[in-house]
Amino acid sequence: MAASLHYGNPLVEQRKLVEAKALVNFGARGIIKVTGPDRLDWLHSLLSQNLKNLLPGQSAEALLLDPNGHIEQVIHFIDDGESSWLIVEPEQLESLLAWLQKMVFRMRVKLADVSGLYSVVGSLGAEISKPASSNQVDLVWNDPWPGVVTGGVRYSMARPAVWPWSETLVANEDLAEVLAGHELAGTMAYEALRIAARRPAMATEVDEKSLPHEYDWLSTAVHLSKGCYRGQETVAKVHNLGHPPRRLTFLHLDGSGHDLPEHGDEVRVAGTEQSRGLITSSAQHYEMGPIALAILSRSTPEGANLVVVGNHGDIDASQEVIVPQSAGKAADLPKRNLLMGGRH
Repeated sequence: MAASLHYGNPLVEQRKLVEAKALVNFGARGIIKVTGPDRLDWLHSLLSQNLKNLLPGQSAEALLLDPNGHIEQVIHFIDDGESSWLIVEPEQLESLLAWLQKMVFRMRVKLADVSGLYSVVGSLGAEISKPASSNQVDLVWNDPWPGVVTGGVRYSMARPAVWPWSETLVANEDLAEVLAGHELAGTMAYEALRIAARRPAMATEVDEKSLPHEYDWLSTAVHLSKGCYRGQETVAKVHNLGHPPRRLTFLHLDGSGHDLPEHGDEVRVAGTEQSRGLITSSAQHYEMGPIALAILSRSTPEGANLVVVGNHGDIDASQEVIVPQSAGKAADLPKRNLLMGGRH
């Protein structure tokens, strides 16, 4: 069963999600199953997160970076004590699987593409009656956002108090039964709530220049004290000595028009012609009205009024800072960030 944009009224569907009365069926995503006694040590050495000590049933978020620290993959990670389950966007599956296969060498691991066996169902607290299980562990990924995991650091204060999002693997033969027990929400409803949670996503926010720091991903997907992995040097340098060149920003949009900005629309400071960044996601929220996420140059003044320039005309926007201009240079961080622990 493929994912649906909506089931008639995305605004009502948002409310049902928030009330834990609805599920989102994402359909098939990329799912890689990794087995073998070396799997956690091996994946720990390749990815940005500390995965060595994950207990059965624990989940994590991890990044695969290129040698220059740019984001190549955002991975939702579950371990059941015998196997690790890597969930990615469908279009990322082939490249991730091919790269991992090249990196096996003599490690005692085996990789399998199991995407065709499972669907991914998301919820904000709604109970799923029949999750897939392995080694007597339910295969559920719990989003660590908006917290700070052990070894991470948070730049932003502009986040909701809670975002109890989870993604559950459901065997395809059980999907109809699972969905029949709930109201359904489409991906448009999920996107609106994700944007409101200031939560970046691989499919929309990430481009070829993206660094983890620009999206506050150091809080949930990076362990700053773990050993070497590809891109680690850049992560450490930008965090300790520099500033990321761009910053994710939440936008409140003027709702007097009827059109939302599109992905890639230009963002300018009001009254100027210079591009300061791009819209990455936008949606109509059931309470806040039109909202968006944008990636802006670090030099964009935090208090400036903005204008989104697109095919449907100009849209005025006010910004709510997610990643501040001061991000980076560890000495500039409030002490609370350096002391906060969190969950794996």
